[in-house]
Amino acid sequence: MPDRIELMPENEELPEYPMRRQCPFDPPRELAEIQSAEKVRRVRLWDGSTPWLVTGYEEVRTMLSDPRISSDSDLAGFPHFSVGSEARRRTSKTFINMDGHEHDVKRRLLTRDFMVKRTEAMRPQIQRLVDGLIDDMLAGPNPADLVEAFALPIPSAVICELMGVPYAERELFHTMSRTMISQASTREQAVAAMEAMFDFLDRMVTEKDASPADDLISRLVVEQLRPGLLSRRELVSMLQLLLTAGHETTSNMIALGTLVLLRNPDVLAEVRSADDPALLANTVEELLRYLNIVHTGRRRVALADLDLAGQHIKAGEGVIGAHDIANRDPVAFADPDHLDIHRKARHHIAFAYGVHQCLGQPLARVELQVAYGTLHRRIPTLALAADFDTLRFKVNNIVYGVEALPVTW
Repeated sequence: MPDRIELMPENEELPEYPMRRQCPFDPPRELAEIQSAEKVRRVRLWDGSTPWLVTGYEEVRTMLSDPRISSDSDLAGFPHFSVGSEARRRTSKTFINMDGHEHDVKRRLLTRDFMVKRTEAMRPQIQRLVDGLIDDMLAGPNPADLVEAFALPIPSAVICELMGVPYAERELFHTMSRTMISQASTREQAVAAMEAMFDFLDRMVTEKDASPADDLISRLVVEQLRPGLLSRRELVSMLQLLLTAGHETTSNMIALGTLVLLRNPDVLAEVRSADDPALLANTVEELLRYLNIVHTGRRRVALADLDLAGQHIKAGEGVIGAHDIANRDPVAFADPDHLDIHRKARHHIAFAYGVHQCLGQPLARVELQVAYGTLHRRIPTLALAADFDTLRFKVNNIVYGVEALPVTW
């Protein structure tokens, strides 16, 4: 690998990435233009680097499964999301930014906790949680903010229960994770938030080591930390990933998906009256395809020279898979800009693809199915309580969503 990566000339006409959305639910228009013209082309990032942007569905799948393209964020040329993200990754990284055997060994430590059978067994527990939150919302102020009252508590409570983190500590880790995933955070803010999260989780590890319970942290402490198979820093880094990703992604998906349904009343009417679990599951897949809340691409770097869609990518050059527009590729999805809950959309790549696809996707699917199905069945009059144009969206976050969602009933 080269020690340094040459940047394109400053006067080179390259689109800045990520681009600004024209519609809150759709990828930026420029991405569709790139996809229809080239599939793969250079773009310019915040730091002046010029990685390759991959926009076609098949091309993104190829990129994400090619062993010549690495997830290692320590390598020169890796296209970091922001200055804060780069600083965090330089300080500590987890298996999502590792390759090969190192990645596989660490990922397997968590596989049992997110298997389909295990997460399906959690469905009754998640159902009780969702019903309780709706009871509380109906008994409380009207209008209410669906993000704070419903969307954020669901995955937060579930991941806390799974890991063994006290739910009462949620404000602490919510605040830290928001800073960590914001592209507006400075290097110092991002690292400080990460270290504060590490301190919090290190305290959890100490407590579990003294008195293990039936939870994920306790299991890893007993099976991995005590025998010296994982260092304390490695364990805490892994826990930080799970806690942050375990609530940020699903909570934003619940809120943004609900807003899309409220803006599509014919689709919502079908969801509300659906008594077929298969249709509800299909609705979740279509919303995942349609929205793509991880909206700044899957970041990689080439380990060797390779050709992709007619472009020659050199070793050491950054590569970004724009899965948001790839999930709108007409090659893979007919009439892709149309929300169709009857389409077979399970082959979407909202959870990425290949060995690095999202570990927690079985749990996310159960949470989303229960949340959407129960909310609209139990509150059939749910409606937006603010002008759509006044809503604010998380355009500067790695995970996209709506800041607040005022609803009434």
